[in-house]
Amino acid sequence: MLRTDLAVTASGLVKRFGDRRVVDGVDIAVPTGMIYGVLGPNGAGKTTTLRMLLGIIEPDEGERTLLGNDSPRDVSDRVGYLPEERGLYPSMKATQAIAFMGALRGLDWKTGRKRAAELMEAAGLGHATDLKIRKLSKGMAQLVQLLGSVVHQPDLLVLDEPFSGLDPVNQERLEKLILAERDRGATILFSTHVMAHAERLCDRLTIIAGGKVRFEGSMADARATMPHKAHYVPHHPADGIAALLPADATPDGGGGWRFTMPDEGIETLLVKLIDAGYGISGLSIERPSLHDVFVRIVGEQALQQAADA
Repeated sequence: MLRTDLAVTASGLVKRFGDRRVVDGVDIAVPTGMIYGVLGPNGAGKTTTLRMLLGIIEPDEGERTLLGNDSPRDVSDRVGYLPEERGLYPSMKATQAIAFMGALRGLDWKTGRKRAAELMEAAGLGHATDLKIRKLSKGMAQLVQLLGSVVHQPDLLVLDEPFSGLDPVNQERLEKLILAERDRGATILFSTHVMAHAERLCDRLTIIAGGKVRFEGSMADARATMPHKAHYVPHHPADGIAALLPADATPDGGGGWRFTMPDEGIETLLVKLIDAGYGISGLSIERPSLHDVFVRIVGEQALQQAADA
């Protein structure tokens, strides 16, 4: 029986290159209609996992389905794919390049040209429809290739590190395009090592490190793996306040303190601080970011590798 509520599934995917297990038993379940992120540092196995899901390469072990089919290539016309390695014919005009990519997925040329112009206008690239690819900036050319992956209105859109190399303006355009595709009804699966994009876009996510899944769940599930932090500023700072604060409290350099929220809540602590005469000048509760969760799961070294990439 086909699972129509899941656009992509994987169970126990393994891929070896020589003696190295690049992907080591990955399980994934991508609900239909969601934006799903595959996160991890460079070299984590994200690209290899996506390529196995799409049928570009075969797993050494494990099973996967794509849009309910265990032969991914049989449903390739219903999939849009932006690979990590970009590539367009430089002598083609932008609309031609988009229409050509649509034609590879079964879209007729006339419809492809019409949709290409509409997509470029919606993406803020209407001024560039008749420009050749070689005349476009790197960011604009990357957006054109992305538009080529959605011109045939796929049911599933797979994007491998789509934000890589884009300036902030084009990153914002790309985020809007991803949200528009989700609103159209498409399922979006994308990989990234940049937490900010995933935090803004993802409904669910998987974190992969060392070829293994380290976390899977919603953004709320991810944040729930770490306690909230409190930022407290006393009204009357004085020596001795640290003795009343949790053991991990650290000064912020401006008279305030940051510490992990106590298990019993903060109310009892605040009463003690008020009774001791310190008072409250400021108090904020800071929820953990996806960046914080990522660091905890994959470690500082992996995060630095991602930052240096």
